[in-house]
Amino acid sequence: MEISVKCPIFGCLLLVLLPMPCSSQDNFVYSRATYYGSPDCYGTPSGACGFGDFGRTVNDGNVAAVSYLYRNGSGCGACYQVRCTNPTYCSDSGAYVVVTDHGEGDYTDFIMSPRAFAKLAHPNTAFELFSYGVVDVQFRRVSCQYPNYNTVKFKVHEHSRYPDYLAIIIIYVGGQNDITVVELWQEDCNEWKGMRRSHGAVWDMANPPKGDIKLRFQVSGSVGYGRWVMVTNALPSYWKAGIAYDTNIHLY
Repeated sequence: MEISVKCPIFGCLLLVLLPMPCSSQDNFVYSRATYYGSPDCYGTPSGACGFGDFGRTVNDGNVAAVSYLYRNGSGCGACYQVRCTNPTYCSDSGAYVVVTDHGEGDYTDFIMSPRAFAKLAHPNTAFELFSYGVVDVQFRRVSCQYPNYNTVKFKVHEHSRYPDYLAIIIIYVGGQNDITVVELWQEDCNEWKGMRRSHGAVWDMANPPKGDIKLRFQVSGSVGYGRWVMVTNALPSYWKAGIAYDTNIHLY
């Protein structure tokens, strides 16, 4: 913060100059980005968000690890437009990525899959861009869009053990929305019981309710702040680890 004081004849005028946020006029924020190694140029199935193989291939492998944008897992699944700033090598539109992991390095906000990093470049200039290693970028959050999957799905995490331990991931969340709370209906207690955010985008509960599972989750973002969305029979009585169950919920 810079403070200056000017004292004309009739008194003193105190001017307080606050630091400007590091963003451009079209709502892009300035930062840096790099990439990580991958044998097939896709994402990694071991990302901190807990998406597994979904995190490797979602959005055609155009994914990224983020640092502060991870937000203790709330940022998992968020979508961003990232574009680099060197006009010689960088395209105007840049890359559209889905957050699937957490990572930091060399003052970067994005560590991108090779497929995503290549999208930053003009045609036939990706090799030159890769040689830089780290590039200056602008980014902004954008709405997630999944052309072939326009409804939310609940995936039972592979580490779940029927019927004693249930862990789920909510995938294909459209728009600019964060899942902040997940609850299951406990019929015998006649109340909603909160699931624990185990890590990343994974929510879990020991000794989950028996029978068909009624679930609700709280969303904040483009649909509003703190909006509850309820799904009756979100999971069948005999749910299975590794299976994704569809809903009729559309989030924009």
